Amino acid sequence: MSRLVKEKDPVAALQALAALFPGEIVFSTSFGWEDQVISHMIFANDIPIKVFTLETGRLFPETYYVWNRTMEMYGQPIYAYYPDNNKLEAMVDAKGPSSFYESVANRKECCGIRKIEPLHRALRGNQCWITGIRAEQSANREDMSNVEWDEGNQIIKFHPIFSWTLDDVKAYIKQYNVPYNTLHDRGFPSIGCQPCTRAVQPGEDFRAGRWWWEDQSKKECGLHATQLNDLKE
Repeated sequence: MSRLVKEKDPVAALQALAALFPGEIVFSTSFGWEDQVISHMIFANDIPIKVFTLETGRLFPETYYVWNRTMEMYGQPIYAYYPDNNKLEAMVDAKGPSSFYESVANRKECCGIRKIEPLHRALRGNQCWITGIRAEQSANREDMSNVEWDEGNQIIKFHPIFSWTLDDVKAYIKQYNVPYNTLHDRGFPSIGCQPCTRAVQPGEDFRAGRWWWEDQSKKECGLHATQLNDLKE
């Protein structure tokens, strides 16, 4: 598959993959800078790729605004996947609404219920998963490739703007007047759930604002932490 997208620009690569996996290709958006770029590529070029998001119930008001504005601008659906009610209620009943601050295990449990399980449902029955990952976002992502096999989810992953810099992303958003989350202008390079995200201070790592109370060098919620293998074919 690497040969199929090699030397193609992101739009051409997305078009080629949509033709290769008709009805079995999806894009996950969290409405950050990178994801808004890819949503524009898909919607503006009428590429038949289903766009979905994980509605954790704890998003920023600014994120909901961008979600709504994106649907208004392009007139296309964005499918929402919610946590399983029974699992969410059981966790909150037993541990309260903010148990994720108490331990890494509790935080991973919350991410598992609010994000990982809904993601599995969103990916089920598909063969290709498009993401907005860029290589320079964190050290553990520099070792990745733009085309990979996700063993945990049993799906091919493609990162169309993997080699882009943040300046490239900003320039694209400005050029095409793409709606974006204004939290980015206030020091939030990575935006997740509101209780788990803060602004990043000058000199801090890209993901320092995510789960900032945890002493970890690599902080991932698990969405992209499964076993990955490069796809050379």
